[in-house]
Amino acid sequence: MLPPTIAWVDGRIELLDQTALPRVTTTSVATVDQLVDAIRRLVVRGAPALGAAGALGVALAARTVAAEELAAEAARIAAARPTAVNLEVGVRRALAAADDGPQAVLAAALVLMAEDVDSCRAVGDRGAALLRELCGPAPLRLHTHCNAGAAACVGIGTALGVVRALHEVGGVRYVVADETRPLLQGARITAVELGAMGVEHRLVVDGAGPSIIARGLVDAVVVGADRIAANGDVANKIGTYPLALAAARAGIPFLVAAPETTVDPATPDGAAIEIEERDPGEVLGTTAPHGSAAWNPAFDVTPADLVTAIVTDARTWRP
Repeated sequence: MLPPTIAWVDGRIELLDQTALPRVTTTSVATVDQLVDAIRRLVVRGAPALGAAGALGVALAARTVAAEELAAEAARIAAARPTAVNLEVGVRRALAAADDGPQAVLAAALVLMAEDVDSCRAVGDRGAALLRELCGPAPLRLHTHCNAGAAACVGIGTALGVVRALHEVGGVRYVVADETRPLLQGARITAVELGAMGVEHRLVVDGAGPSIIARGLVDAVVVGADRIAANGDVANKIGTYPLALAAARAGIPFLVAAPETTVDPATPDGAAIEIEERDPGEVLGTTAPHGSAAWNPAFDVTPADLVTAIVTDARTWRP
């Protein structure tokens, strides 16, 4: 299994470097500048893991900057990636303890991290129960996109937490995992986690995902989320929306698994979600001809009417 995604060790934040996977290496973060850079470069990624990074980042800042500078440093951390709401939630939770000193800020961050593990376990159990209700008791053929496993959280995972809970009772036949262009989180991370769990899986290019569903090779789609609007619209890794369309056409469940903290009541609908635009070089690489341009949105929005259910640690919501 992979080492912890994120931890507090001797006054520093230790991160599993997700840009290097499947090669396992860790990165030590000692300053807010280093943390912001790690978040932007996707050394740490995944909505729940970003929440933990935000909280620990405030704890780090509380120890290294003057008290009057803490709010500004916290704002810098929260703005490092705009789409995932958990980053801002983690920052806000830790900052609320600042009046009681740096140790209280750290304690608040560590509580948030423990809650994330419990939350993922509850999401997994709730999602597994719902899929068995919707699809029946036979082992399921599941499809997922990007990485919503332990590497995207403090532990266990959201969408892969559902897979894990089903697998523990013999409820998974196989999982189809999209590569997840352009940074291959599905190929580099999800496939590693599925293999470590002992789950049979197939890796496909993103463009093949909807066709695999259309051919009747999948019983349900289960994905994570980076922000869920008040009306049930869901922002997740780019390439999620086509899977939702394919699932609706095929008449199979499209399940979103996320902690309740990913639901953002302040965002009315998907149109209000800021979509992060990343470096075009991630798409162009070394293969595109000189002078080509690219769009590189990191996320897309799946409308609520394509979502069968959203399972959180607190509820099953059918928007």
